[in-house]
Amino acid sequence: MKIYNYLIIAVLSVLGAGCESKLEINPTDNLPGELALTSEDNLAAILIGVYQEMGQEDTYGGELQLMDDLLGTTDEVQWGGTFIDPRQAITKSLLVDNGFVENIWENSYESINQANLVVDNIAIVTSSPEEANRIEGEARFLRALAYFDLVRNYASPYQAGGGNSQPGVPLRIEGVLDYLQPLEVARNSVEEVYDQIISDGQTAYSLLPEANGFYADKYAAQALLARVYLQQGNFAAARDAANDVLQNSGHSLAPTYDGAFNNETDGPEIIFAFQKTSQVVGGVDGNQLVNFYASQANGGRGGDVRVQDAYLNLFDDADNDVRASFFYISPDNDERLTSKYTSQFANIGIFRIAEMHLIRLESNFEEGTSVGLSPLAEINALRARSGASALTSLTDDVIFNERQLELAFEGFLIHDYKRTRRAVGDLAFDANALTFPIPQNEMDTNALMEQNPGYGG
Repeated sequence: MKIYNYLIIAVLSVLGAGCESKLEINPTDNLPGELALTSEDNLAAILIGVYQEMGQEDTYGGELQLMDDLLGTTDEVQWGGTFIDPRQAITKSLLVDNGFVENIWENSYESINQANLVVDNIAIVTSSPEEANRIEGEARFLRALAYFDLVRNYASPYQAGGGNSQPGVPLRIEGVLDYLQPLEVARNSVEEVYDQIISDGQTAYSLLPEANGFYADKYAAQALLARVYLQQGNFAAARDAANDVLQNSGHSLAPTYDGAFNNETDGPEIIFAFQKTSQVVGGVDGNQLVNFYASQANGGRGGDVRVQDAYLNLFDDADNDVRASFFYISPDNDERLTSKYTSQFANIGIFRIAEMHLIRLESNFEEGTSVGLSPLAEINALRARSGASALTSLTDDVIFNERQLELAFEGFLIHDYKRTRRAVGDLAFDANALTFPIPQNEMDTNALMEQNPGYGG
């Protein structure tokens, strides 16, 4: 496994000019990794680097969400772009040398390694216990987030009630500085990876403050846990975690549906976002959501992801539901595009309150409970924000469909199919073609690595 720490150098270089605290830095072309771990300021700078790395185009800057949605779609969208990597996802024909699949893997492990270095060296932080807790909590949250999307993309699905001994992804939770030496690490089981994610998420929740600016706070960690528990089918835990966020985080639905998107400053609905404005670390670099989903006038390539009538047909009240008209026709190609990504300077929301409502109502429905609200009252409250008429009854299919109406084009689709064991077209939920291959570069450099079924190796 190739794990890098070269971004420590870049982060210290960037932050040296912009932070009020003076960092201990040498000329950035020869800064030894050990020096980055000699002061509290430098450790905090490495943490900022994790945010920057994870917000880049290779992962949460858009390639991850894009690939997950294209892998989960059948005829709701078409791919009109020239890039072969996303085309492989929508046609369910991923290859081991897919560039996006490799980018997501390598970026995630680079981010994890930097988070590891922060956690491993947290004793450096001596200014206050609160500061040490904050820094460690953020690092653990980011590590858990990265591992969650690694295991649910590069491993076969978590099976509720099963042993989940199937190969997951390698757990590397100790930082390394010698990035030039490939690390041969075997895959841990899916269960072991989920255990690590939950441990990190729970620890982050206990350490983080209730408010933390645009960085992760305790309710970001709780929102992550709610999503993880839902993926596991642990509905009681998912319900309670989502309810905590809804009751105590201070976040609420934006007054209008469009108010949840294209914001340069996080609005009331956003629990956590990667910052992509030109005034903060990262700037506008790497916003692939805008690149692939937007017209040229809105900063994109003209609209590579084109919304089809099959998606609009999912709406039961299209005349009144504003989500059914949250699109525009691109002047570049006369194709219908989503309006969720029309600003190249907008932050990229990862957790928002609408998802927590959906998690709580589904979990209550499955458990036969009404924590917070009854499931029917909750789904109707969410639909009311968009002008959709109230429902009179609920089923699993109705709840699944509502998630598509609310969360489309945000990276949820394939994972909702997998956790609910629904077929994607002619493919079973656990078909080999719906799991990312282990990248060929990883197979070539890690003798202990086992390839996923269906990809050779």
